[in-house]
Amino acid sequence: MSRAIYPSLNGKRVVITGGATGIGAGLVEAFAGQGARVAFLDIDEAAGEALAARLDGAIFAPCDLRDLDALKRTLDGFAGRLGGVDVLINNAARDDRHSVEEVTPAYWDERMATNLRHLFFAAQAVVPAMKAAGGGAILNFGSISWHLGLPDLVLYQTAKAAIEGLTRSLARDLGRDNIRVTTIVPGNVQTPRQEKWYTPEGEAEIVAAQCLDGRIQPVDIAALALFLASDDARMCTGHDYFVDAGWR
Repeated sequence: MSRAIYPSLNGKRVVITGGATGIGAGLVEAFAGQGARVAFLDIDEAAGEALAARLDGAIFAPCDLRDLDALKRTLDGFAGRLGGVDVLINNAARDDRHSVEEVTPAYWDERMATNLRHLFFAAQAVVPAMKAAGGGAILNFGSISWHLGLPDLVLYQTAKAAIEGLTRSLARDLGRDNIRVTTIVPGNVQTPRQEKWYTPEGEAEIVAAQCLDGRIQPVDIAALALFLASDDARMCTGHDYFVDAGWR
């Protein structure tokens, strides 16, 4: 299958969180393939270093996003090495399963730190560089899960629902600085992590609930991210864009 090429992405300075594996790795590879200058962070140091070694010019730094001081240092370091930031992709998250009964205040705080809080502070950290460059794009990652009300994900779904509100708020506050903010809402993407949660029978049920046959791949998510980050999407902001094969 041939893929679109976006000339406006060539040379763009792109920062991706959670870029070492799964959807994140697909994003890193896709933007690097467009000629963008890509820097990415992840808690999985071994996987991040392996991916960076395969991609000419990609920059990797290990970072635990729950540590906001470390996050800011990492992002400031990326901006320094790249000479600025044009695109931020807030991809990092963990969809660990949990029951209502087992949630403690400490676990609540840790899940919000893992799945919500860092998106705002990552955006806050790169906004000055985007303003200096005359604009930019921030892509936040939501989830189809809360739209469907899936079981055993109450904290994850709470965080993902909040991200869509965060996107609309940031789009309003940053729009006059030519900074666009959108949310990508993936369906069930076939990655090694997702396969640990679903049996073949469970995957078949997901496909049966979709409008389209087949399993969504990281490259399908990356295709939308490329468009939303490009100048072709110059009037797209403040909204949510689904890649879910029509899962209902």
